[in-house]
Amino acid sequence: MKNPQKTTGTSPVNKGTGHIPERADYSANPVLTLNVPADCAGMRLDLALAKLCQQHSRSRLQQWIKEGRVLVGGQPVLENRLKLWGGEIIVLHEALDVRAQAALPEAIALNIVYEDETLIVIDKPAGLVVHPGSGNWSGTLQNALLHHAPQLENVPRAGIVHRLDKDTSGLMVVAKTLAAQTSLVRQLQARTVKRFYHALVRGVLERGGTVDAPIGRHPSLRTKMAVVASGKPARTHYRIVERFLDCTLIDCALETGRTHQIRVHLLSLGHPLVGDPVYGTGASRIPRGPEFSRQALHARRLGLIHPDSGKPMQWKSSLPEDMAELIAQARFEAFEARSAAEAEEEWDEDEEGGPEIIYAYGDDDGEGDDELE
Repeated sequence: MKNPQKTTGTSPVNKGTGHIPERADYSANPVLTLNVPADCAGMRLDLALAKLCQQHSRSRLQQWIKEGRVLVGGQPVLENRLKLWGGEIIVLHEALDVRAQAALPEAIALNIVYEDETLIVIDKPAGLVVHPGSGNWSGTLQNALLHHAPQLENVPRAGIVHRLDKDTSGLMVVAKTLAAQTSLVRQLQARTVKRFYHALVRGVLERGGTVDAPIGRHPSLRTKMAVVASGKPARTHYRIVERFLDCTLIDCALETGRTHQIRVHLLSLGHPLVGDPVYGTGASRIPRGPEFSRQALHARRLGLIHPDSGKPMQWKSSLPEDMAELIAQARFEAFEARSAAEAEEEWDEDEEGGPEIIYAYGDDDGEGDDELE
């Protein structure tokens, strides 16, 4: 069977005007040349590229096809569904990696709790994004680390081995060498890194416990995580620290480190975090708790084995000002409510025997009161 693409190519014609659109100049971009193998014969262009270029996602490749970055037989192709026959030469002009460009040094202040030749321990404030990404290509912890320790450009992800959500505050460890990063990753995999969090949840929890439930992408809301049977194993231990009127302060210990793990597990208990804009709007049967501008979650303690010395190390972080004030207000309101309740109980106790009432009756003859015996 004749393969028409080998002789005529495929020019991207605008169906509305009949003209071939002007193609952008991608000559300065990295170029990847591919020879379509026989086992890709009959496949769509985007599917074949996804198989041959597994370092890129299919959605990224589809976007590049639409942008005219893919040439088949020397001609740009804008149609993902183009069928390949095998033997074609595909030239792919890769887009510059925006994420790599975003990971540039920036002079951003860091609260460094500990640093040596191997490790940096950071007390991250709420509002600081850890990695550059969609909507946050600069001003991240990674940018700050590259400015603070330029040698981190030689360590993947600038030495970051775990993350905190943007609006979660507290302790994080960063590796300054490849060997340290490997050691920390292995410790995380072995679940020997100790991570403890203070969390303020909606409603009044009766007791502590453990949530052992797998976490994966939400089946319909792909930007959220959820407890799903097909998810990765996840385990969170929690204990009661203090109960208030409409919320409870708890201490959480992570055994695993899934995305949004504490937030999702507490939601599964029916007690989401106070202030959580993503997971805290459900659970309508419990009190909403106090108003707060972010999820009330703070990584308060971090423990690990030092990669070089082999000695156990531990760091602690006090509550940030906003969360400390939130808890202080909840404590005050609970105290006021208890004081009012106790005062009412004391009044009720005084009334139990009834007040002593003395009746004075006048005599009919008007000679005065009889003497009481």
